[in-house]
Amino acid sequence: MSSTERNPRTCLAIVLAAGEGTRMKSARPKVLHEVGGRSMLAHVLASLGAAGADAVAVVVGPGREDVAEAARAASPGAEIYVQTERLGTAHAVLAARSALARGYDDVLVLFADTPLVTPETLRRLRAALADGAALAALGFEPADPTGYGRLLIADGRLVAIREHKDASEAERRVGLCNAGLMALSGRDALSLLDAIGNANVQKEFYLTDAVEAARAASLAAVHVLAGKHEVMGVNDRVQLAAAEAIFQARMREAAMRDGATLIAPETVFFSHDTKLGRDVLVEPNVVFLPGCVVEDGAVIHAFTHLEGATVRAGATAGPYARLRPRADLGPKSKVGNFVEIKAAKIGAGAKISHLSYIGDASVGANANIGAGTITCNYDGFNKARTDIGEGAFVGSNSSLVAPVRIGAGAYVGSGSVITKDVAPDSLALERGTQAEKPGWATRFRAAQARRPKNR
Repeated sequence: MSSTERNPRTCLAIVLAAGEGTRMKSARPKVLHEVGGRSMLAHVLASLGAAGADAVAVVVGPGREDVAEAARAASPGAEIYVQTERLGTAHAVLAARSALARGYDDVLVLFADTPLVTPETLRRLRAALADGAALAALGFEPADPTGYGRLLIADGRLVAIREHKDASEAERRVGLCNAGLMALSGRDALSLLDAIGNANVQKEFYLTDAVEAARAASLAAVHVLAGKHEVMGVNDRVQLAAAEAIFQARMREAAMRDGATLIAPETVFFSHDTKLGRDVLVEPNVVFLPGCVVEDGAVIHAFTHLEGATVRAGATAGPYARLRPRADLGPKSKVGNFVEIKAAKIGAGAKISHLSYIGDASVGANANIGAGTITCNYDGFNKARTDIGEGAFVGSNSSLVAPVRIGAGAYVGSGSVITKDVAPDSLALERGTQAEKPGWATRFRAAQARRPKNR
């Protein structure tokens, strides 16, 4: 049993989200750009929650209420602090001085543009504090360390973090680099931060100098190693795409290890909250946007696009289906090619095999919806519902003008425009009378043959 299990420790997490991110060339703050359908800031906050943070302080720049609002949405109860002047990372941490003064056991400092950091790594940083360190810095070993700050180790302890531009030739040969994330003992955090000076070219207060402040105070500083992909920061859209690729690889592997089959994993794209059950089969080129659940044994055929949808056990969707928010496919139901479902509950065993739109509707168990059927749910101002009963049969190329109810077991003849409720077990037809003129085609062709050609 670890020391943290014997004696639960309290934890304050400080997330620095004050950077402008001008390299993104975007009107949106950098930390609100998304990976896997969730902002980078929200990814970091989710990892903190899973790592057991008791309180979260988010440091934003002046006027960044959009970042503050996103932080509160992702982590209700998060406190917002403003760094009014950009005077370095230690200065940003001290913007949350009042939170630091409450005396938490552990203090985690993270950057909101490192969306791939895992809860396990954060727990390892905390464990280093529980084992007696006053400071634990997160390190990694890139293939090329050029440009990164180096973690300098002596006698097994971290003695300094040296920026590349300030490092000696010997120090530049060190392959252990600074990832930026740090854990501080709550007992020592304020004294270490207050000891940091700004005697540098930029006249800024750097969090990395906390290592030498700890050494000067005879406090133990250590490092924790993480994978290079986990700690990558995102500063531009190229790095954002790289982070997305790493995230997708993680999600695909997790899905397959949990019992889903991805025929061409590299072509399937997940959101952060996608849930796949066991024995789910996902064919190539499928996109899951946020809010999707696919239960055991379901099949998602190729080129299907899902958002906010639930596919229940044994159901099938696609190929080329679009499931929009609040689409709910019942057990063993079938939604086929070029079918769009929106805000509709499809009953168990129901079939909508091709070329249809079902929106703001319910379709009863074992109903059959023919090709080209449309629920006419929108009049330009309001949405109205269509309810189709169990076992009903709607013929091809039918328009169901909502609000309307098709009773259980009823039939709708192909090509009908239904504007009134249909009673259970009835047949509804709404067509113009078919007229036939014998010999018309022969006469038409002859007349056309006599006309001058106009080409």
